[in-house]
Amino acid sequence: MKCELCPRMCGVDRETARGFCGMGNKITAAKAMLHKWEEPCISGERGSGAVFFSGCVMKCVYCQNYDISSENRGREISEERTAEIFLELQHQGAQNIDLVNPTHFVPQIISAIKYARERGLSVPIVYNSGGYERVETLKTLDGLVDVYLPDVKYFSDDLAKTLSSAPNYFTTAMNAISEMLRQTGKPKFVGNGMLERGVLVRHLVLPWQYRDSVEIITRLGERFGGEIMFSLMSQYTPFGKVKTDPRFEKYNRRITTFEYEKALQAVLAAGLDGYFQEKSSAKEEYTPKFDLSGV
Repeated sequence: MKCELCPRMCGVDRETARGFCGMGNKITAAKAMLHKWEEPCISGERGSGAVFFSGCVMKCVYCQNYDISSENRGREISEERTAEIFLELQHQGAQNIDLVNPTHFVPQIISAIKYARERGLSVPIVYNSGGYERVETLKTLDGLVDVYLPDVKYFSDDLAKTLSSAPNYFTTAMNAISEMLRQTGKPKFVGNGMLERGVLVRHLVLPWQYRDSVEIITRLGERFGGEIMFSLMSQYTPFGKVKTDPRFEKYNRRITTFEYEKALQAVLAAGLDGYFQEKSSAKEEYTPKFDLSGV
């Protein structure tokens, strides 16, 4: 069957070949863990049950998970084993199951969620992605995903193509968020402050691109307002090609206080509610070691 899961619709038969995402038709994951570095309403006190999937529908040149997203490090696992991992994380105390970069495995993950729920999985499912999603694929998750955690990375199409090989990114991401909202409705919290349902949109401020950030934030406020939560991230740390490829040398630095403050002012002006990272969050040690543990 030709793969049309992501906006690229590369048409590859992933039973016999690898798609643009770098993956075949079997779930591949690089780590499963209790992750305590998501937003407070996702990680809580005990941590989010994060499963990091290998491959990616985007090719961000600065990706902090570059060795699994572009170099495809990981272990092939069955849908049944994936379901077992969800249940193991719940048993360890996970506040939810955090599907990190799941787009290219949606059909298999749907099967794993259903299998796990039949066997006692009761915590919310979080869909944590780069925002480059087909609405048609998201619709297949209706009723299965409780919380959507998408990025909105770029407003400029040239920037999206240059840094992530993702044409028509902004329009695609905004339409995806509309579908996510249709499924979950406004944010709903439980008594301990955990996000039980809703959409929490993330944006990572990039070096030199604070004007792009301001445009994204302004338009999110205009289109979605109080319907979404918002998380402004300052954790940009040079990884991947920006450290080795001279074409991206200008991005081989962390963001400045000025750049972050401009984005922060835009969030306040847009009236978006949510989270702001401290600039001290830009540390390599916050990136997990993808040692295949837990899978």
